[in-house]
Formats: sequence, C-alpha cells, structure tokens
Amino acid sequence: MTTIRKLFIANRAEIALRILRTARRMGIATVVPWHQQDQFGPALAEADDTVEVFGTPPVAAWLDMDAMVRAAIDTGCDAIHPGYGFLSENAAFARAVADAGLIFVGPPASAIELMGDKITARRFAVTQGMPVTPSADEAEDPASFEKRARAVGFPLLVKGAAGGGGKGMQIARREEELAHAINVARAESQRYFGDGRLFAERFVEQPRHIEVQVFGDSHGKVIHLGERECSIQRRFQKLIEESPAPALPVGLRDRICDAAVQLAAAAGYVNAGTVECIVSPDGEFFFLEMNTRLQVEHPVTEMVTGLDLVELQLRVAQGEPLPLRQADVQFSGHAIECRILAEDADAGFVPDTGTVLLLGAPAGPGVRFDCGVTEGAPVTADFDSMLAKLVVHGADRTLAISRMRSALAGTAMLGVTINNDFLSRVLHHPAFARGETDTGFLERHKADLVPAVLSEAERQIVLAVAASAAPDISATRIPEPYASMGAWRN
Repeated sequence: MTTIRKLFIANRAEIALRILRTARRMGIATVVPWHQQDQFGPALAEADDTVEVFGTPPVAAWLDMDAMVRAAIDTGCDAIHPGYGFLSENAAFARAVADAGLIFVGPPASAIELMGDKITARRFAVTQGMPVTPSADEAEDPASFEKRARAVGFPLLVKGAAGGGGKGMQIARREEELAHAINVARAESQRYFGDGRLFAERFVEQPRHIEVQVFGDSHGKVIHLGERECSIQRRFQKLIEESPAPALPVGLRDRICDAAVQLAAAAGYVNAGTVECIVSPDGEFFFLEMNTRLQVEHPVTEMVTGLDLVELQLRVAQGEPLPLRQADVQFSGHAIECRILAEDADAGFVPDTGTVLLLGAPAGPGVRFDCGVTEGAPVTADFDSMLAKLVVHGADRTLAISRMRSALAGTAMLGVTINNDFLSRVLHHPAFARGETDTGFLERHKADLVPAVLSEAERQIVLAVAASAAPDISATRIPEPYASMGAWRN
C-alpha cells in the first residue's frame, strides 16, 4: 500500500472544497489550482498550497492534462483527485497521472476507457445481459450516422460519448430536428470534455432516472451503497436528487442494484462509480451509462449511509481494501439534495452573472451546505452555473422534505439570481410529496411552478414583515459537514 501525503485537486469551487476537507481530516496536505477568473473560491483559503493555471477560455485551463500533471509534480504532490467534471472521466488523463508516477484517485484508465465512454459502456453492458435502449453509434460509420439514427426512430436522444452533467445532450423529436441536435451536442461535448464523438438512442418518455452508487477496491470486492432518484431535471441536468428512491418496488430496487454491482465487477472496476439507469412507466429498466467518478449528488448517499465517500476513494486509491461487505452497509432515513444554480428559473432557466454581495447559508438539524462562492466573488459565464449543493437528512422522506423547504427559505444570495425559490415550489408540489417524479415532471407541472403574482399592497406587506423579522445572515463561514462522518471501520 502507498500512503498519500499531498493531494493535488484538479478541480474548482465547491468540488475542491469538499475534497479538501476530507483530505485535511485524514492528515493529507492539499494543493488547489486557480484561474484568474476564479480566484475567490473558499477552497483557496483553506488549501495548504495553491497554483495558478492558465487558459483561454478559462475552462481550457481545467482541460489541460499536461499542465495539471506538471503542477502536481512541481508542488510535490503524490496523488491527483480529479473531482467531477472536466478531466474526471478522461482515460488519457488517468494514464498520464499514472505514467508520471502519481496516484490517480479514481478508477484505472482501462476502466474509464471501458465504462466512462458511453459508447463502449453500452456495448459492454449488452455483453453482460443488461437491457439497453435501441441506439446508433457514430463511430461505426460516421458518414451514415444520421441515417442510422433516423432508423432507430423518434424521439431520439443525441449524446456525447464523453459527456455528463447534462452537457452534450440534445433531444430530437422529429426528423427535421436531428441535424441541429447533432451539431449542438457535438459542440457542447467538445467544449466541456474535449471530445466530440456522439451516439443516439431511443428516448424513453417520462422515465424515472435511477442510479446506483458502486464501489470497488483493488482486492476484487465490489459493493453498492444504495440507489438515488435523480428524475427532477431540466435540460437533462439534475436539479433535485434523493436517496432512497421513493415508491420504488423492493424487487425492482434489488434487481437494479444487483445488476449494477455485477456490471462493475465484470469490468474490474476500482474506486467510486455510478451505474445509471432509466425506468420506464411500466417498470422496465435500461442501462443508461456509467459515471466513472464521484457524482455531484454523492452527499445524499453519505447522509443515508454515514460513510464519507471521498475518504473511501482516498483509502482505496492507497491500496486499502474496502472496510465493509455488502451486508455491512446500513441505510438510515432519507436524504434530499438541491443544486443551487446561478440562473433565473422563471425566465427559462437563463444563467445569471454578477458579484455575490451577500450570502446567507442555511443551517439546522440535518442540513449540509456545500458552497463554492464567498461574498465578493464574481459569478461569470465561464463555468457551470452550479454554486452550491444543499443537502438535508431526515428520519423519513416527509421530514426530509420539510427540512429542505426550510433550508431553501434560509438560503440567500444578493447580487446574483439563484434558483432556490423555484426549487422550493417543486418541493411544495403535491405530486413531489407523493413521490410521483419522472424526468418530465417540470414540463408537466410547469403551470403550477410559476411564482405567485402579488398585488402592490401585498408586496409592501411582505417587504415590511421581512424587514422587521430578517435574521442576521452576514456570517458566511461555510460549516464543515464531514468531520463526524465515516469513521474508518477496521
């Protein structure tokens, strides 16, 4: 086994902060890179060392494999954690890290090539007996891709082979929309992941999006840490995630989780990964993709298992065996995560920019707030619009929903429009409370999710009450939610 003493975190904002805090608790020193457009992140203040990276546009800095590896070496690191997004599912990066004599905190390059690429992952899933939707692969014959995609039938979902997080995905409901969907999906995939390869699959209407957190070690053990429901989405990007998935029959849950473990084991998978599936209205499930990295929504799994997934990642990367068997995994209560985005949800989810003038962080029992900005920080269009993850835990789903409603009400940001009010309306919707969620939820209930229009008299009353009862939200120190989680079990 190899001990990680100094960790280079090849990511930014709340992602870097989340990884940093677990590393620090484990006694591992950290290095966080920064770009001049992104120099106000809270992780920079807490890191043991920082290093400037360069690129135009700024996202190019985070996709520069050679620069990231060189910076890690120059700062004396012996490991790199890629976070999620950017280079986290890039097999060439994982190989470059290993070739430089550093530890890559994630699966080996061979596993990323097999499962991180959506095209090869689908092919492999078929060999393992997992059901997949009909599809067309551009790589088989680029010249005939559009023709073969049309033959699959509409509606079609065009996806980047290396995409994720809702990027590089476009739906074509009619034949005349296909060419545009291909062009947009390719451009997004190239911009965010440096890879423009595509495939197209039959789009299942109103499915549930169910994913399974899997974990493997280098000693041949693979387990799952339960499933997550990620069906509340806009533009294929998740907004609300929860664990366990509500109203999912036990038999179906077991089949999906067991299939995910079998798939990961067959692939020789090591470290954290997520097997994603869609479940049709009649209860059929289909393999969607595998994310060969940590997920944005991993905190809900941490909340219901009590495990620190980043600690698991770091220890497995050091060669340690997983400390628990499948039967040892215990689940408690219900957790919900909301993605706090810089966007105007009521104006078509248009991203917003500005300067964070005031930040009010929610607090309370079972509340966790992973935030990547501080007061005075600029919010630009150079990066993804996600600013924070708001996570709550309760003894059951009803309590978790109640706590999330309160936490959203206690989240405030001046200077930049955020989507907390919209998320609150979703959490208050009766269909959400009943667990009637699927990927068409927002479109189906959009008339119910518009903000109420107050008269001028009502508005003045609200402002007067708010002014007289406003709490002091000037303190912006972001609490550390990891210290009590995941004590390593021998």
